[in-house]
Amino acid sequence: MMSVKICSSRFRKLDFMRYLKAAVLAVTVMIFAGLSGLSAAFAKTPINAVATVGMVADAVRAVGGDNVTVEALMGTGIDPHSYRQTRSDVVKLGRADAIFANGLFLEAQMEDLLLKLQKRKPVFFIGETIDSAKLEGSTAYTGRYDPHVWMSPTLWQGAINGVTEAFVSMDPENEQDYRDNAAAYLAQVQKLADYGDKILQTVPQERRVLVTAHDAFTYLGRDFNLEVVGIQGISTNSEAGLQRIETLVDLLVDRKVTAVFVESSVSERNVRALVEGAAAKGHKVEVGGELFSDAMGQSNTYEGTYIGMIDHNMTSITRALGGEAPAQGMQGKLGAGH
Repeated sequence: MMSVKICSSRFRKLDFMRYLKAAVLAVTVMIFAGLSGLSAAFAKTPINAVATVGMVADAVRAVGGDNVTVEALMGTGIDPHSYRQTRSDVVKLGRADAIFANGLFLEAQMEDLLLKLQKRKPVFFIGETIDSAKLEGSTAYTGRYDPHVWMSPTLWQGAINGVTEAFVSMDPENEQDYRDNAAAYLAQVQKLADYGDKILQTVPQERRVLVTAHDAFTYLGRDFNLEVVGIQGISTNSEAGLQRIETLVDLLVDRKVTAVFVESSVSERNVRALVEGAAAKGHKVEVGGELFSDAMGQSNTYEGTYIGMIDHNMTSITRALGGEAPAQGMQGKLGAGH
């Protein structure tokens, strides 16, 4: 009778040990499965990118695709030459995995901060990845270049390549995604350049003078054979004096220029002074429209993209200077709000 009880007790202990081992094994599997799931979740977390201006953000968004989230610090109508970072900007930059700027001293007031951050995290100045032999010197700052490189769709392709290589260096596992996205975006930008060639060549030779609020359109003028005259210099921090206004009024009258342009991110006061000055001399000059220079259009609109921004500019310039271009632009989207 005693031996039966002992055997029964041993069996219960064996059953308990088997149960305990099975439970430990199950918990271990669950832990490793959970860790594996967490690892996969972290691996799929998009890169948190912050861009300074909309044009740069558009390129980062297009190349990064689903692997990236992008936020631009400066929105519609903001002048990057004089913009100073806010407290919330500093927080966003501090939390960013990567920062993208145009560089070339466009973000003049932020440059010191961006260079300091570059010692701690990836900061890419994509305008500076373009071959410097293709850049124009700055008329405002000795030893620097004209930063408005996005005005040339051909030149901007070099900056897009810079974005691509930046992402590949950060995230080589998704290299093919970045290169495929870049190829598709570059094709759109090349189509934009081809459209500009087609329409701007229809502007009569005697009217190929582009007068704007500040000197942001040199690269566009170089690409499409337009003489570009800015009331202010390359930087909006340089104010136009009365003598400059009078000189430009004489140019408008002598060259029989009939249209001048305001810009979305620059005060139109000086442009209006030109119109009034020309009128006082018996020459009628109209405002040919508002161009996007240092900032894109409203978000969630066609003009709020790089393609839409430049399409708007080239179409507006062509039509105002007597050339032929469709009112709704390259893709029929101008003014449509999408």
